[in-house]
Amino acid sequence: MTTYTELPSMQESLLDVAGKKIFVAETGDGPPVLLLHGGGPGASGVSNYQRNIGELAKQYRVIVPDLPGYGRSTKGVDGADPFGHLADAIRGLLDELGLDRAHLVGNSYGGACALRLALDTPDRVDRMVLMGPGGVGTTRALPTPGLNSLLNYYSGDGPSRLKLEKFIRTYLVFNAADVPDGVIDARYRDSIDPEVVAAPPLRRPKSLRAVWRMDFTRDARLSRLLVPTLVLWGAADKVNRPSGGRMLAGRMPNCDLYEVANTGHWVQFERAELFNRLCADFLAGRR
Repeated sequence: MTTYTELPSMQESLLDVAGKKIFVAETGDGPPVLLLHGGGPGASGVSNYQRNIGELAKQYRVIVPDLPGYGRSTKGVDGADPFGHLADAIRGLLDELGLDRAHLVGNSYGGACALRLALDTPDRVDRMVLMGPGGVGTTRALPTPGLNSLLNYYSGDGPSRLKLEKFIRTYLVFNAADVPDGVIDARYRDSIDPEVVAAPPLRRPKSLRAVWRMDFTRDARLSRLLVPTLVLWGAADKVNRPSGGRMLAGRMPNCDLYEVANTGHWVQFERAELFNRLCADFLAGRR
């Protein structure tokens, strides 16, 4: 049976970043690593990385924020430039923490945040690990069924536990049984926070300009981004197409690609032991 290190005790704080509150949990000593979570309903930093924090904290100072719009952070994301909004907030968080540079690890929405931050200010990023990041080739094909399920969560008849369970078990992971009911229960409770329902942080772009801006493969800076990057992509990802990994590897000068068999969109959760090993080694420059 696969086992996972239990979460260590974590120091929690609510920091002011440009007038907004960002919740942060951290633990461990060493080079700073920010873990940026995905954008699914009810997501938060610690819950998304529950199988990784303990292992990474053996070598790194692990900093786990709730992205704007999620968890205990201030709600609302700028729909005209959501990736830029997230990147600005995390850059401001680095400033508040007194960090000139840090490693960034980002899954899905958090991966898009990390990539945008690196494109805008590459001097603030040491190394990046991206897992099925958003914003890769999104203008080159129609949205996947998994992404449609995600984007439709708050529309129609509104959020429900059944809707969330279908998204997680059908589209988020390869093996539906890998996700405990408790994870879905907790995420559903967070997803129906009245502030979140009033301003969902992940929505369909409302303008062509926003659509174009949210596709990194349309950004000429991508081919000049020298930040060493490891892309991990589940071969069975039903939310963001695995072909996105090959797009990034083909454009970024220092990008390694690892496609993970029998794995969906949640690599760090579904294949935690593999992820923890690859991530720790890559950030340390051992691969």
